[in-house]
Amino acid sequence: MIEIKNIRKSYQMGETTVHVLNGISLQIERGDFVAIMGPSGSGKSTLMHILGLLDIPTEGSYLLNGREVSTLSEDELAVIRREEIGFIFQQFNLLSRIEAWKNVSLPLLYSADGYNLERGRELLTQVGLADRIDHKSNELSGGQQQRVAIARSLVNNPAIIFADEPTGNLDSKSEKEIIEILHRLNDQGITVIIVTHEDSIAQQAKRLIRLRDGVVQSDERQRPLEQTNIPLGPGKPARPPKLPWKEIIEHLHQGFQTLAANKIRSSLSMLGILIGVAAVVGMLALGAGAQKSIEKQLSSLGSNLLVLRAGNVRVGGVVTQESSRIRLSMEDVMAVKNQVVGIRDVSPSSTGRAQVTYLDKNWNTTILGVTPSFAKIRASEPIYGRFFSDDENRKRALVAVVGITVVRELFGNKSPIGEMIKINKVNFRVVGVLPEKGTAGPQDQDDRIVVPVSTAMYRLFGRNYVDSVDVEVARAEDIPAVQDSILEVMNGRYRVPLSAQGDAFQIFNMADIQKAVDASSKTMALLLSSIAAISLVVGGIGIMNIMLVSVTERTKEIGLRKAVGARRRDILMQFLAESIVVSVCGGVLGILFGVGFSVLMAKLLGWTVVISSASVLISFGFSALVGIVFGSYPAQKASKLHPIEALRYE
Repeated sequence: MIEIKNIRKSYQMGETTVHVLNGISLQIERGDFVAIMGPSGSGKSTLMHILGLLDIPTEGSYLLNGREVSTLSEDELAVIRREEIGFIFQQFNLLSRIEAWKNVSLPLLYSADGYNLERGRELLTQVGLADRIDHKSNELSGGQQQRVAIARSLVNNPAIIFADEPTGNLDSKSEKEIIEILHRLNDQGITVIIVTHEDSIAQQAKRLIRLRDGVVQSDERQRPLEQTNIPLGPGKPARPPKLPWKEIIEHLHQGFQTLAANKIRSSLSMLGILIGVAAVVGMLALGAGAQKSIEKQLSSLGSNLLVLRAGNVRVGGVVTQESSRIRLSMEDVMAVKNQVVGIRDVSPSSTGRAQVTYLDKNWNTTILGVTPSFAKIRASEPIYGRFFSDDENRKRALVAVVGITVVRELFGNKSPIGEMIKINKVNFRVVGVLPEKGTAGPQDQDDRIVVPVSTAMYRLFGRNYVDSVDVEVARAEDIPAVQDSILEVMNGRYRVPLSAQGDAFQIFNMADIQKAVDASSKTMALLLSSIAAISLVVGGIGIMNIMLVSVTERTKEIGLRKAVGARRRDILMQFLAESIVVSVCGGVLGILFGVGFSVLMAKLLGWTVVISSASVLISFGFSALVGIVFGSYPAQKASKLHPIEALRYE
């Protein structure tokens, strides 16, 4: 079964080379019970670790069931340890935070079905611990812990059991019970190899090998070896290269257990991710809400809208106080409407301020004189009542459509429709209420009264010109051409010289303003989210730090897991899963806090917030990504630990 030839093992300690094994050669047959004895420093534990594939020799050949193990990779050695070898350690090496049956079933996590309660119960019953199946290792005596370790070594039906000082930490009664268990296992055909320094234990073996100074001092057959028909190995099929879902779920489950075992440290690790995700969700919600508010306000300005205003004509190429001021007339409005191709409608505007009174209340507000087309161009169809007609505009009718702020200040909860108000002491009848627009910068768009433009010009302001002309373009792609045509028509009507055309008329493109504001809003939202994402990175660094500490603290556990068959990928997945669990839990809590913060801001400050599923998914995905990215290095570091070095770590 085992054949070693000229095995040597050396360690480098500084500039000194320590030779532990010096050319050992021996064979061990199936079904044997071998005891290896020797004083401290004789190399007996090192020899057992090499035989158990926990360590590799510096020189020599090792054949296990006819296979040269020196040619096998670390993962291939892990599979052999998992399928064919069981270990019983002097220090028991049990995981304190899990139950006895889970300790027993630990090797199954890396073989087939993960933790198996029935298999654990069966083996614990065989070693006399059926009543301790749900107890954790720190709740068991030394002898009971060693029995759990023996049960764990049997869980995969091994062909060989290696026991390193299995009775070294036990009282005489427990020692006797453990040796009896080992004898029963050997009687079942399992090869048993123990390392001991007690002669009374060694004398109970079938074969006794004594070591001194790294060489075999004696090799004595104490009892005859009975022939057995035990197969060379369990012949279990190799696991598929792809991780099954059950294994991934088990790793995540262990990650939750690790979190539960270190609640304070885990909470601190989550805190950075929680703050980062909450900040991202909150900032995205506030940014989206601000963008929606801006879009709502801009939509009230109308679509495909140009605003024409008059300026000054230059004298001698310079704008001076003596420059001729251009006034837009109603004839100009009609010329633009009739001569420029691509215009859907126009609406002249004449603006001023006036004192408005109703009964014993008065209010100073903006008076806006417009044509009926204003309602459609500026998305200002009344929510109550009606807009005035073209006929009323021609007749200079004394009718008014009022904004929400004016209604609130003059009428309170009373309906204003049909009521008479005085504008600069002129009686007007209220015929409609404008839709709510909100504020645009310092201006309250609801603090206005709209009247027919002819009424405003001749009955309120005493002027024969308008301040601006709203021009609605039929198609958005025609806006540049229409804009040029309007300037051409107006410059032609006023015979503006080429040198003065730059200041004679100005056209404001509302679509460009909307795009600029929208771009600024998106940039601000991105900036806020980027700042919030920095805290996620800081949280990720915290996770990396905690995971590195965890790797250091759990080095012996890593060694144990590798000893019972965990491959590099298994250890990598375990620590990566723990990192992901920390970040995802922090992410979920962060999402809840972020949503709660956004709702709170909306209620307390009246801000508009928009919590989209996309922002929540992005935040959650980013938190998981942080766990993967920042957990990768500690996981890689853990996976590269050598089994025997990890087991010896203090």
